[in-house]
Amino acid sequence: MPIPAAPTPRRKLDEETEKLQTRLCRLVGQAIADYRLIEDGDKVMVCLSGGKDSYGLLDILLVLQSRAPIHFDLIAVNLDQKQPGFPADVLPDYLTSRGVRFHIESRDTYSIVKRLIPEGQTTCSLCSRLRRGHLYRIAGELGATKIALGHHRDDIVETLFLNLFYTGKLKAMPPKLRSKDGRHLVIRPLVLVKEADLARYAEARGFPIIPCDLCGAQEDLKRKKVKAFLQQWERESPGCSDSIAAALTNVAPSLLMDPRLFDFTSLTAEAGHQPEGDAWLDQEPVPHQNEAVESLSTTLLHHP
Repeated sequence: MPIPAAPTPRRKLDEETEKLQTRLCRLVGQAIADYRLIEDGDKVMVCLSGGKDSYGLLDILLVLQSRAPIHFDLIAVNLDQKQPGFPADVLPDYLTSRGVRFHIESRDTYSIVKRLIPEGQTTCSLCSRLRRGHLYRIAGELGATKIALGHHRDDIVETLFLNLFYTGKLKAMPPKLRSKDGRHLVIRPLVLVKEADLARYAEARGFPIIPCDLCGAQEDLKRKKVKAFLQQWERESPGCSDSIAAALTNVAPSLLMDPRLFDFTSLTAEAGHQPEGDAWLDQEPVPHQNEAVESLSTTLLHHP
């Protein structure tokens, strides 16, 4: 594993970029506090693909690391999947210039995918599964306690609608997930961050972006359609994306139809106030954080 060199001095942010960075830090800090994504003593493995989202994730975590009242370590990990034309020097050069510890793992999953998936079909699903397996293994070898992925709010909402439209399931991507074998915790610190803000931040910071289509695979057409649908909906009804995202944190199982989440069979008519009744629809959601979480969030956001 490369030993980080002294970081190259970074140029001072202009006013607009500093405001954007502050907003991103606030949102990521809020997610960390709300879902306890990072705790004292954690070793966080940041999965870095070379795209705008993972660059933004690493950059914001580095800022928060310098301000947080707790200690946690960061290590950037990239899985070089041997895609044709992948610029192998870009990420090591960038991470060295930032003084970030990193590990580059080379595994030829590209050839496996090309061998198993017929020409013209989307390879992203198999590629993702192979990549996940390697990342779990690497996390174990590095002693990482958390695996941080760069999925943002748009990814979460798009996944919600993909499942609604194509799988008949009401699910998306959680901010925190335990692997099936129970050995790893995956976190998504960008769950509250919009993709547009990450794109602006990446451009302002001049991250050396690596294209995500080097493998030549077709884009996931279903996800592309859902993204276009949501963008059109936002144009016609501004703010609806915010409402959809908020709905993911404001679920009422008794007003859905899943008997695994609510015992409809035992529900009987009774006098008196019933909290699961129709009145729930008229209630305003009340934000709640315990004192410890609120203290951590405040310190992360406002510490100089």
